[in-house]
Amino acid sequence: MKIFDDVNNIPPFKNAVLTIGTFDGVHKGHQKIIAQLIDEAKKIDGETVIITFYPHPRQVIKPDSKIEFLNDLKEKATLLEAAGVDNLVVINFNESFANLTAEEYINDFLIKTFNPRKIVIGYDHRFGKGRTGDYTLLEKAGTINGFEVLELSAQLLDQITISSTKIRNALYEGDISLTNNLLGYIFSFYGKVVEGNKLGRTIGFPTANILLDNEEKIIPLNGVYAVQVIVNQLIYNGMMNIGFRPTVDGKKRTIEVNIFNFDQDIYGESIVVKLLHYIRPEVKFNGVDALKEQLNKDRIAVKELLEKGV
Repeated sequence: MKIFDDVNNIPPFKNAVLTIGTFDGVHKGHQKIIAQLIDEAKKIDGETVIITFYPHPRQVIKPDSKIEFLNDLKEKATLLEAAGVDNLVVINFNESFANLTAEEYINDFLIKTFNPRKIVIGYDHRFGKGRTGDYTLLEKAGTINGFEVLELSAQLLDQITISSTKIRNALYEGDISLTNNLLGYIFSFYGKVVEGNKLGRTIGFPTANILLDNEEKIIPLNGVYAVQVIVNQLIYNGMMNIGFRPTVDGKKRTIEVNIFNFDQDIYGESIVVKLLHYIRPEVKFNGVDALKEQLNKDRIAVKELLEKGV
């Protein structure tokens, strides 16, 4: 898959079949749109093009709004490539772009930049300053300029919205099984290993403290999880804690992973953590010894789950 992030340096696409959206999560609903996009491109020997925006339009139009994303841009690109997309175009959504009229959006952006043969879009898609552009306006432009506009069904769009909401709620509730089922893949974190207070190593549970690559990435419910960790392209089992470490009066929410059968120095390294199971909520124990006893139980429970492949 080719990735373009400069709207002024986009090459001509062959019979471009494009769609537009945030595609946050690239979950099973999104994958149906991608399958339709690929099918339409095959009919005319064309290329698939997904247009997405960074930063998210809402962050520009309503800068005080907080958004938590299921994937960052790097993860999204990896998932779209795996789904078979030919081209990903990342548009810098700024005030200038936000102020394009609907007609300018169609003529100066879509037609001039992409010369599309087909545009796959939802009936409720809005674009242009004040969100005045709609499916009908785009369809009229298609008739004049020789491109076809294909409508995504209301049922599919509703399914996508519902799925995205369900996934976020599942993560907030620690329901990793539902999360991974709706996504169609295993939810994960990308991050860099940073120094912590090193308490874990003194009680036999050294941890890698993770600073996420993107602070806008959604973080699941506090608690202990069974995970797989990818370090230098090798996969290890482990357990992860998300939370404030109340037993030792922690003040800051942290993400830390105890990697099983691992003793390398990986400070500064980037790792991937895949979430497989939620084990238990975060609890304040009566001292470090009680915490250590529970961590031993957690490790046994996690190993049993992972060995069973559950």
